[in-house]
Amino acid sequence: MYPSILLPLRAPLQTLPHVGPKTAERLTQFIGPRLWNLCWHLPDRLETRTYHDTLQGAPLNHLITLPITTVAHYPPERRTGPYKILCKDQNGALLTLIFFHGRAPYLQQMLPLDQQRLVSGLLENKGGSLQMAHPDHIGFLTTREKWTGVLPLYGLTAGLYQKSFQDIMEAVLKAVPVLPEWISPALLERFQWKSWRDSLVEAHHPKTLADLEPTSPARERLAFDELLAHQLSMGLLRRHHTRQKGVSLQKTGILESTVDANIPFALTQNQKDVLKDIETDMQSDSRMLRLLQGDVGSGKTVVALKSMVQAVESGVQAALLAPTELLARQHYQMFQDFTKGTDLNIGLFLGHLTSKEKKELQQDLESGHLDMAIGTHALLEDPIIFKNLGFVVIDEQHRFGVNQRLKLMEKGNTPDVLVMTATPIPRSLSLTTYGELSLSLLKEKPANRLPIQTTLISLARIQEVHEGLKRIMETGEKVYWVCPLIEESETLDLGHATARFEILQKLFGDAVGWIHGRMGAEEKESVLTAFKTGHIKILVSTTVVEVGVHVGDATVMVVEHAERFGLAQLHQLRGRVGRGDRPSSCLLLYDPKLSPLAKQRLKVMRETEDGFYIAEKDLRLRGSGELLGTKQSGLPNFHVASILDHEELLVLASQEARRVLEEDPALSTPIYKPLRILLHLFQQEKAVAYLGAG
Repeated sequence: MYPSILLPLRAPLQTLPHVGPKTAERLTQFIGPRLWNLCWHLPDRLETRTYHDTLQGAPLNHLITLPITTVAHYPPERRTGPYKILCKDQNGALLTLIFFHGRAPYLQQMLPLDQQRLVSGLLENKGGSLQMAHPDHIGFLTTREKWTGVLPLYGLTAGLYQKSFQDIMEAVLKAVPVLPEWISPALLERFQWKSWRDSLVEAHHPKTLADLEPTSPARERLAFDELLAHQLSMGLLRRHHTRQKGVSLQKTGILESTVDANIPFALTQNQKDVLKDIETDMQSDSRMLRLLQGDVGSGKTVVALKSMVQAVESGVQAALLAPTELLARQHYQMFQDFTKGTDLNIGLFLGHLTSKEKKELQQDLESGHLDMAIGTHALLEDPIIFKNLGFVVIDEQHRFGVNQRLKLMEKGNTPDVLVMTATPIPRSLSLTTYGELSLSLLKEKPANRLPIQTTLISLARIQEVHEGLKRIMETGEKVYWVCPLIEESETLDLGHATARFEILQKLFGDAVGWIHGRMGAEEKESVLTAFKTGHIKILVSTTVVEVGVHVGDATVMVVEHAERFGLAQLHQLRGRVGRGDRPSSCLLLYDPKLSPLAKQRLKVMRETEDGFYIAEKDLRLRGSGELLGTKQSGLPNFHVASILDHEELLVLASQEARRVLEEDPALSTPIYKPLRILLHLFQQEKAVAYLGAG
């Protein structure tokens, strides 16, 4: 049941004074449809207006407020000329008000002759006379307080204006109810926070620039509320999923021993530890929901394979969902190689298969003949039915929407779920994006991996790079050359794959191939096979090679216009080389007109191969929204909280949410009941539903 105390905040915008249908429509499109939405639209800058009784001593080129008396109106002599109004202060000093496109009836009504009014605007000296063009305010002397001192300004869109929006916000704040306190007295005392309502009012009435900072007490309090609501929601979601009755999967070790013998390298201790955690989860009768974050080359796929083999040993089917056909094919081939000598049956589900191929695979899956299914979005189609799906792996999970992930999970009876990402994610992002999942990290790389030498080279030296490629070609090694765009852009002077392919082909002939996202799956596979077998020595590409492509004897990665990529993306691209036993290198080609920030980012790549350190730096330098070089999917859309500015509050909110849910998972006791209101306040209705009765 929705708390009645919050109903005023759910009211439509047109219930406010000063808000008609057009304004309501503009506000709805820009901010949202209800009073609740406007609460979180905080001012982003300040302006200061000083009050002066007279013009004497009033500072030029500053915003001032003063009383004036209208002396004369001067309509424009020409249609395009300005409307001028001559005024005087109480000492008789003259001030001309200027209005372009001014309407006489309106201005005569606002500033009648011999009447005193208050005006506020920018005072200027033009040709020896004092002027104020288009005053921001004209009103009675009683409005002095509102137009004097420090005033908040809001970021607005076309059709919305500061004065009217400030009036609207005042009406919203008057409607905001006093809510019961949900933060513990100890935390309120520790941070010297006021109540939620007082903090909201204070955040909308900043007095100094410090009040606009994310670290101001009012904004910190509001940010913590938002983070606490989010962490409580994630905690309730986690409890809901893990309390669902799962299936205890007990391995036999028979298949696994054969697979271990086929794997041509020793597992790292890190991999063994993660597998132990997964095995413990699988043996429990609670459902497993685990995130595996692995740095480039840390061996996530082997962990996924061994986990899936354990599931099959336990009598259930396992499925792996991959974002691209390229990656799905590669996983399939690796799984086939490592399961030789077993009676495991693995199916590859791709979108472009013939109807006959699809039907045969579907029948084999539904009958239970297939033990494992590896595929792209084709696995999500309605005709795909598993006989007994008990274990799901979602690779590069950020490439899939929530509904897509759920669709595969719902094809089984509460299957255990392992989601994987090759992009290391800072702790703060993990808490907000994957807070409902148990977390495993793979940081350790196999012992045989050699370090990759990273070099920054200006594009002005591109000819030297071409010369260097000739020497590399003579050794029989292979090269990736990655460009940011496929075709020429009229607005961005960037290297593009088409032109680079043509240039390199003139130099090296048929030894150069290229691959990009617009190619069909079979065409991509053909080019990649030619690269693996050595028919192609230089592969020009877009970022389609970023994740998962494995060519052991590729030793050089060239990234053109590296400054245009996110650090995490550059780290992924660099990880395509250094997978064999030869020394490897990564050349980051940059625009000679590199900005200081871009130079700082590229230096991070030269300094380290630690993906987790790089991810933290990327977060600091680029922000959470561009962590992957494009908008990070799955990030919560916070209104006040900032992952960068409020990281410590996020950790605190996570700890507080865990403590509360351990003490009172239903939030039913008097001390924790206000948290239900907090969840509703931030529209976490789904989480409230998990609370059940109480």
